[in-house]
Amino acid sequence: MTCPSPERCRFAYEQGCKLYGRLNVQIDGQNDELGSFIFRTTGYNSVRTLAARLRYFEAASGGHTRHLPLQLRLRAKSTTQSYRTPVYYVDLTLREEDTLTEAVQAAHLEAERYNQAGVDTLNLENIARQLLQNGQFEDGEEEVPLLLEEFYPETESDTSSKSTDKPQPQELVRATRLTNKLGTAQ
Repeated sequence: MTCPSPERCRFAYEQGCKLYGRLNVQIDGQNDELGSFIFRTTGYNSVRTLAARLRYFEAASGGHTRHLPLQLRLRAKSTTQSYRTPVYYVDLTLREEDTLTEAVQAAHLEAERYNQAGVDTLNLENIARQLLQNGQFEDGEEEVPLLLEEFYPETESDTSSKSTDKPQPQELVRATRLTNKLGTAQ
């Protein structure tokens, strides 16, 4: 679902949702060619910037973004809304030593090399999309508590509503907190 902006989203206003972006990237030098690093963020500027950059690179490379040598870069900006305090966000850029034409040429050559080797990149990406839609790449059980703590920290209303009669398992507290944040689906 496209997000008009945090201020203009009726659902966010009514349900108190929080933007959550996830970008899977492949890192050079790893032994697992199908493995990826997952960058997670709730920052609107990072999500907006990464989405725009991915579209630009997809258009410029003729659909070969997967083969472009890119880097994640932390940037800062300040606005009147941030009271001139720096706001940090993540951007996706070409590597410093590459020009756009060089990177696109390299991406086309790499895509052709994969194609000649019989790697069906298009089918691989379609399967990955299906698995993402089915939740196959969702966070594992051991990551959920860390994600809840980072992206949905406990608030004063969470602690004031807890019953002191008997202690609750930490997993139940976290699940309740997440359910309260996300709202109930009907």
